[in-house]
Amino acid sequence: MAMLLAQITDTHVMAASDDQVRGVDPSARLLTVVRTLNALDPRPDLVLVTGDLTADGGPDDYAHLRGILGQLDMPYYVLPGNHDDRECIRAAFRQDGYLPATGYLNYVLEGYPLRIVALDTLHDGHPGGRLCLDRLQWLETTLAEERDAPTLIAMHHPPFVTGLAAFDRDPLEGADAFASIVAGNRHVERVLCGHLHRAVSTRWHGLTVSAAPATAFEIALDLRPGAGFRASRGSTPGYQLHMLTSGGLVTHTAYL
Repeated sequence: MAMLLAQITDTHVMAASDDQVRGVDPSARLLTVVRTLNALDPRPDLVLVTGDLTADGGPDDYAHLRGILGQLDMPYYVLPGNHDDRECIRAAFRQDGYLPATGYLNYVLEGYPLRIVALDTLHDGHPGGRLCLDRLQWLETTLAEERDAPTLIAMHHPPFVTGLAAFDRDPLEGADAFASIVAGNRHVERVLCGHLHRAVSTRWHGLTVSAAPATAFEIALDLRPGAGFRASRGSTPGYQLHMLTSGGLVTHTAYL
C-alpha cells in the first residue's frame, strides 16, 4: 500500500511577530510551507516535524507553533531538537495523545503502511544529541515488537559525520550503539533527521539516513575543516516528501 509522508524541520518559530532568526521570519516561512502542503495533490497522509521547533522558546512560543501547525489539513507529529524544551513540548501537545506523560518524548505511530518510531535525541544544554542507555533500550524493544512491519525512525540529530564542521564538532552521543541496534533490524527502511538545515543523505551501516532542509533558514555549504555556522543568503524554505512504494521509500526534496 502506498503512503506519502511530509517532513519539515528546524522551524525555529517565536511568538513575538517582530522576532527574526538570522534575518528571516521563521513563522511566516513555516506558514507558507503549511499552505503549500495543504495544496499538494496527492496530499500527504501525515507530517513529521523533526525538531528545533522554536528558537530556545518558552510556553508562548510553543503555543504559537501549535497555532501554525494546527492549520495543516492532515495529522502532524512533533519531536524535540537541541533548541527545544521537553516539558514545554509535552504541555503544548499533550492533548493530541501521542506523547508519553513522563520521561523522554519517544513514541510509535501505528496504523499506517509504514510504522513510525520517533526517537528523542535531546541532550539538555548541549547542541549535540544523545542516545542514552534508556533510550537505546526503548528503541531495541520497540523495533523487536513488529519485525514484519516496514519501519521508519525519525530523530533530530543525524548519527553520521556530515563534513560540516560546525555540526561534526558536537556529534550524536551513542551513535555506535544506535548503529548496532539498527543493523540487527532489517525491517528499518530509513532514518529521518533534521538539525543540519540542509538536505543531506548517506549510506550508513547499510542503511540510508537523510536530513531534510529547514523551513527557517539554510546553512551555507562549507566543507572546510574548522568552518563555522553561516546562513545562506537568499535561501527559501524547504521540505521533503517520502513516498512508500512497493520498492521502498522514495524521497523528493522541494523548495518554495
